[in-house]
Amino acid sequence: MLKKMLFSWKSWWRSLYKQNHFVLKLGFSILLLGLAFRLLFSRSDVISEVQETPFVQKTQSLSPPVSFSLPETADQIGPQEQAGKCNLFNGDWIPDPSGPVYTNETCKFIESHQNCMTNGRPDTGYLYWRWNPRSCQLPRFDSHKFLQLMSNKTWALIGDSISRNHVQSFLCVLSKVEEAIEVYHDKEYRSRRWLFPSYNFTVSVIWSPFLAQAAIFEDYNGVSTSEIELHLDKLDASWTDQFNNFDYMIFASGEWYVKTAIYYENDTVVGCHYCPKRNLTELGFDFAYRKVLGNFFNYLLSSNHKGMMFFRTATPDHFENGEWFSGGHCKRTKPVKEGKFNLTEINKILHEIEIEEIGKATAKASETGLNLKLFDVTALSLMRPDGHPGPYRYFQPFAKDKNAKIINDCLHWCLPGPIDAWNDMLMEMVLNG
Repeated sequence: MLKKMLFSWKSWWRSLYKQNHFVLKLGFSILLLGLAFRLLFSRSDVISEVQETPFVQKTQSLSPPVSFSLPETADQIGPQEQAGKCNLFNGDWIPDPSGPVYTNETCKFIESHQNCMTNGRPDTGYLYWRWNPRSCQLPRFDSHKFLQLMSNKTWALIGDSISRNHVQSFLCVLSKVEEAIEVYHDKEYRSRRWLFPSYNFTVSVIWSPFLAQAAIFEDYNGVSTSEIELHLDKLDASWTDQFNNFDYMIFASGEWYVKTAIYYENDTVVGCHYCPKRNLTELGFDFAYRKVLGNFFNYLLSSNHKGMMFFRTATPDHFENGEWFSGGHCKRTKPVKEGKFNLTEINKILHEIEIEEIGKATAKASETGLNLKLFDVTALSLMRPDGHPGPYRYFQPFAKDKNAKIINDCLHWCLPGPIDAWNDMLMEMVLNG
């Protein structure tokens, strides 16, 4: 298994919450001056799955920091600028004193393990940043406008727990206008569907971590009794059976491919990934991911689907000083400057495969009229090591022992948090699609 690259932190966020009128004015003056400077000189250029049991407890007070420093820019890891088009994924995280549009009190859809505010995370500075593309303006998500636009439409987010993380953010923002009603869930609450009745608009999340057919032998805590059995040549019927029912779809995969798995083609074992106790050919997770994505995009291209489809790239984790099982943590409290936190070797491989495969697919899609779009959140997510639950995946983890050893979650995202920016970008892509 490839070892992850670790990098040290060189500066810490100092949150200032003094309710002083003079300091407040000074802080905003500095912010405006910094923004003006930026306009003049800017470039153009796996933790185990958890049960969904949303609940709300005491709300943490949100007092925005009154002093900000704009992050410097550096070379971007991500898609290249397209001629004549704005690259929404090439930008910076900039201070946003307005903060999130929802909290743990105003949204009931937040899963307990991403409810960082309720769980006792002491800092709030991570809430006061927004994503700012360098070559264009990115308006805030307009829930009312979006719901009107989506009247009688259907959305589906298809993938693993990060897709579920995203759908909760999506519902939280939309619930500022109307609260969704759950109309379906499977036995484990991994696949669910909600309805916004005034708009006849439905949002679904479909659990399909590989996008391909797979037998998974993990218990509730992520402990496996056998290797995953992954069919490289068969897509997952949990989404293909419903494919034609959706107007908009966001597909994502990647993280699960690094797990131990036995690979099948034509119902015959052809090899594996990380199975030293088996007398099988080691094919590697990269082989499997490329194979499945090739089949996946071919399926889309042959579908003649008239809706809009997005492929979201895998999001990086931010474990430092170990893995999730060996004391790794994510203690940072503000975004990092671009280039200060590198992708792990595994994440680099996943991202390279994704960009290559969707690049081939979008070239063919433009010829056939298929509306297929890249949703590349890898680089912008990499700059937000501060946005994870960490030990606050659990309720008040240090209440009984301030030195307790807690398994950190440095993969999923706090809600509210950086993942909310994805909704801004999606709306922009839908409006200009």
